[in-house]
Amino acid sequence: MQPDAVARQSLSVGVATGAYGLSFGALSVAAGLDLWQTQALSALLFTGGSQFAVVGILGAGGLGSTAVATSSLLGIRNGLYGLELSRELGFHGWRRVAAAHLTIDESTAVAMAQSGRADARRGFWLTGLAVFVFWNLMTLAGALVGNTLGDPRTWGLDAAAAGAGARSSASRTRTRACRTPRIGSGGRRRESGGAGRGRGGGRGGQFGNPAGAGPC
Repeated sequence: MQPDAVARQSLSVGVATGAYGLSFGALSVAAGLDLWQTQALSALLFTGGSQFAVVGILGAGGLGSTAVATSSLLGIRNGLYGLELSRELGFHGWRRVAAAHLTIDESTAVAMAQSGRADARRGFWLTGLAVFVFWNLMTLAGALVGNTLGDPRTWGLDAAAAGAGARSSASRTRTRACRTPRIGSGGRRRESGGAGRGRGGGRGGQFGNPAGAGPC
């Protein structure tokens, strides 16, 4: 894939995924978190499913320990993605630490959809950074207007959390029935298992559209 095509792909995923941040910001302040707490969740936790779980549990009067445990369980898959990407893309040193924070469904999908290691690395970094920037900007916007909007349910913003989770789960379910492209040490893609394809979790290439959920 041409470099400009990788950049366009990454940007489109970042914009589409980041839009869910508006819903998160509004739901977070409605659940009782202030602006800084809401922004810290998006900047430091940075995994949409886990963030929605935290504010959902806290907003319903649940314990903080329950919110932490639930969000941690939802984020386990990102650790598995990290193990795979570290081997496939050769992350080392400080890049490995930075990559760990940007390892989400979308950055993984775009990276693994590329045909060579250089494009895969470029797709990973550009997508991860694009999602991070737009997700945090939209979180800020959602938190700022949250009190003005009143109850997020009036505007249907509460449905975004369920929609993101459902589409992310559907993506992972379809993936298990298909082959998984991998980037070999020589920079060429190799396949494992299954035949025929298009993964619902990615945009373009063999991964379909990863922008169907927040940074999960």
